Amino acid sequence: MKAILYTKYGPPEVLQLKEVEKPTPKDNEVLIKIYATTVNQTDYGFRKPEYPLIIRLINGLFRPKKNILGSELAGEIVSIGKDVKTFKIGDQVFGLSTSNFGTHAEYVCIPETGSIATKPSNISYEEAAAICDGAYLALSNIKKIDFKKARKILINGASGSIGSAAVQLAKYFGAEITAVCNTKNLELVKSLGANEVIDYTKEDFTKSGQLYDVVFDAVGKSSFFRCKKLLKPGGIYFSTDLGFLSQNIFWALLTPIIGGKKVLFPIPKDSKEDIVFFKELIEAGKYRAVIDRSYRLEEIVEATKYVETGQKTGNVVITLEPNSKT
Repeated sequence: MKAILYTKYGPPEVLQLKEVEKPTPKDNEVLIKIYATTVNQTDYGFRKPEYPLIIRLINGLFRPKKNILGSELAGEIVSIGKDVKTFKIGDQVFGLSTSNFGTHAEYVCIPETGSIATKPSNISYEEAAAICDGAYLALSNIKKIDFKKARKILINGASGSIGSAAVQLAKYFGAEITAVCNTKNLELVKSLGANEVIDYTKEDFTKSGQLYDVVFDAVGKSSFFRCKKLLKPGGIYFSTDLGFLSQNIFWALLTPIIGGKKVLFPIPKDSKEDIVFFKELIEAGKYRAVIDRSYRLEEIVEATKYVETGQKTGNVVITLEPNSKT
């Protein structure tokens, strides 16, 4: 099968299209023919780690242990292990492979109990592939909020993969949303459910004078110190950026003890239940994929370079089939 391999850490050019052996599913696994996947910030973090010691301890000190990146997928089950009961050959599925990656390839094996579910019938493979990574990362924060008490939320970076998911999820749970994004995405973010929008190219959202129950920095370009003046008494601050890792952990441990405004730092963990929840939202018309650009698998380097500009809107999709619209 064709796959994108990287055998050393480095720039996008370390990604190479190669022929490798097609995997064989274990007794509890399904083999999925991938029709669409994505390039996201997790791929970047493991290929060219900003914090190399942390990633190298996980994925190999001198060279990567897992040579095929990619965590999101949509495709069709073409083979199953003998113990698989809940899926069958021919099922159209979507989901995540966050632990083992491997979706930048024509085939991948996923445990039956893994973070996959049958694909919503009302979206394409490309749309299905662009759902889960941003959504589960956003949900890991959103589900820590009691929206009966904390209804007013500001989301910074509302047009990115995590941010666009956070807007839709917060809207579903009944939040009043102020979204921060650039000029070109104002209407998009409104259409996703934002009540108000702030154009960061024209206004510093930290100087708005408004107060919120929650501030969620979905791009990690701010800090608790800059944003705490926006929080009501007892308000909560979240950030997704590893750049503030030590600070977030420190304040997440300290602020609940001293009371008042606090930082929460939930550790994201995907699950099959999350994927099923996203499917239900999509089929009910409560959630949709946001796709910026699509590339072929052979164009992975170009796609990666675009993602690394930090200017993408929503998701960048990689397609592996010329006619994967159903």
